[in-house]
Amino acid sequence: MSESGEMTFWDHFDVLRKSIFRIVVVVLAAAIGLFAFKDFLFDGLILAPSRGDFFLYKWIGADFSLSLVNIEVTAQFMIHMKMAFLCAIVLTFPYVIFMVWRFIAPALYENEKKKVGKAFLFASALFYVGVTIGYVLIFPLMLNFFADYQVSAAVPNMFSLSSYISLLTSMVLTFGIVFEFPTLVALLSALGILKREWMKKYRRHAICIVVILAAVITPSGDPFSLAVVALPLYLLYEFSVYICKPEKVKTIEN
Repeated sequence: MSESGEMTFWDHFDVLRKSIFRIVVVVLAAAIGLFAFKDFLFDGLILAPSRGDFFLYKWIGADFSLSLVNIEVTAQFMIHMKMAFLCAIVLTFPYVIFMVWRFIAPALYENEKKKVGKAFLFASALFYVGVTIGYVLIFPLMLNFFADYQVSAAVPNMFSLSSYISLLTSMVLTFGIVFEFPTLVALLSALGILKREWMKKYRRHAICIVVILAAVITPSGDPFSLAVVALPLYLLYEFSVYICKPEKVKTIEN
């Protein structure tokens, strides 16, 4: 620390190093714990959408079950490690956000600390909402479609564990990231770059993009599946419109 009491570059670097070290320790501890509870991690969580007793299939009346095979010698062990680590990141996401906030907070004014703190909390909540929707809704619908799709009856479907895990992680993490859109809107609005009137003006374009995106995610063409995916995305856009600041009306003084 300098004679004036301000932190030097190396002081900031030391704080950053300690923050990164704590994040790594917490994530690794969570990953080791999840790795140890293999039955809960896989049978209770990761492989649940592959079974017919998954609650979404019961809700929509789908008769569905999926048998997975492993075709690689080391795949099961490597997938066990990979999923323990990824689930640990999802589980410890609020702590990671807190450590980032703790690092940047000293550089902010008091009024900025409150706003940025709320933004970080908001981002954490939206991430979990996106991850939940991706897991309980989007991934099972896609899995159901691809499991029944065949180019010919002569070609039966056999799914590997690796392809199942790849689809699961991509869908869940994608929706976790997509649901950060309102946070980005709030940031751009606070900077004066984005206005509510602009988002309202291009609402029709946004709806078209939402429908196209939902159609890509659910290629079955089933109207119910399309609506189930499109509705959360559309509500996400409307929520973003709501939190976006309106343009200030200039008044002419006499």
